[in-house]
Amino acid sequence: MSSDPAAPAAERIDFTHFAAVDIRIGTIVAAHAFPEARKPAYKLEIDFGPGLGVKCSSAQITAHYDISTLIGRQVAAVVNFPPRQIGKFMSEVLVLGFPDENGDVVLVAPERAVPNGARLY
Repeated sequence: MSSDPAAPAAERIDFTHFAAVDIRIGTIVAAHAFPEARKPAYKLEIDFGPGLGVKCSSAQITAHYDISTLIGRQVAAVVNFPPRQIGKFMSEVLVLGFPDENGDVVLVAPERAVPNGARLY
């Protein structure tokens, strides 16, 4: 996976491959410093609604976001990857973002509020 905006598009895939990736919207309900992480990161608790509940994620988003500004923000995340152990923390979902010109993450979010748990299509 390349973060170079000049990189060519990835190999074409069938729609069923895309449909297999479950991307949902959730609202950040808690954010904490993660000083044990190798790269600067936060521990997030994200509410994906009644179907999925609250899930945890580690996100390297410290360059553009302060903990105080994250609470209540909606974010997109992949919710059907296997959980990943990051130090002593279990990350259950992958929060999505794009790199800015410096390679720092800018979160993906809907233009306006949508119900928690809404699936991208």
